[in-house]
Amino acid sequence: MSGAGAPRVRLEGAGGLRVAVVAASWHERVMDGLVGGARRALAEAGVADPLLVRVPGSFELPVAALRLARAGHDAVVALGVVVRGGTPHFEYVCSAATSGLTDVSTATGVPVGFGVLTCDTEEQALDRAGLPGSREDKGREAVEAALATALALRAVGA
Repeated sequence: MSGAGAPRVRLEGAGGLRVAVVAASWHERVMDGLVGGARRALAEAGVADPLLVRVPGSFELPVAALRLARAGHDAVVALGVVVRGGTPHFEYVCSAATSGLTDVSTATGVPVGFGVLTCDTEEQALDRAGLPGSREDKGREAVEAALATALALRAVGA
């Protein structure tokens, strides 16, 4: 995805939300960028003291996100990266993370910002990680999506 056509999100009132970020540990440089982008976006939205939980990899994101959603957070942001290799492992992990995080959101009603990069190369991941020189900041985008959804649900009393 090129980032073209991305919506402008309004995050007024997000400062009162209780937000958790769950982040994988694999691909440290990419993850540092994603977490940094998420932290910047949360700070700019006025979210005080977001919780950061680290897990080993993207496969472990759904179970942590489920616990955080059930613990009363208004939104959860899931950050990870899976880089294609020479085995089917890529497909299994990407599918499990995507399905698992979708299940968390629909089962709990808590928005889950999806910041899991699924890339063919590490260079593609770095280009989306929100680092200096990156074209995109998917950590920021995942936060914005989660906060905007939480605010939309709050506005309709859901």
